Amino acid sequence: MNEIIDALRKFRDERDWKQFHNPKDLSIGLSIEAAELLEAFLWKQPEDADLQKIKEELADVFAFAFLLADACELDVKDIVLAKIKQNEEKYPVDKSKGSARKYNEL
Repeated sequence: MNEIIDALRKFRDERDWKQFHNPKDLSIGLSIEAAELLEAFLWKQPEDADLQKIKEELADVFAFAFLLADACELDVKDIVLAKIKQNEEKYPVDKSKGSARKYNEL
């Protein structure tokens, strides 16, 4: 992950874009890129979506997410692993396996 974040910083800094990369604007950009990812699936069966478009938009989503974590001085590995642990407690296997119900409905 450090390799990815370093490459994103380098790309950003070579263009003097850090001035635009505050948490608010990165969050907005992340939301817009997520919507563009959704657009790849609009009016299609999931298997009919263009894989190249999915790859491009997913890469943009990851890029904005990594830059946002970096701007907030958050360690991606730490926050993702902490969230998985939290979800393990909310969704115990014996109650949630095979179910799409929310934790408060289990």
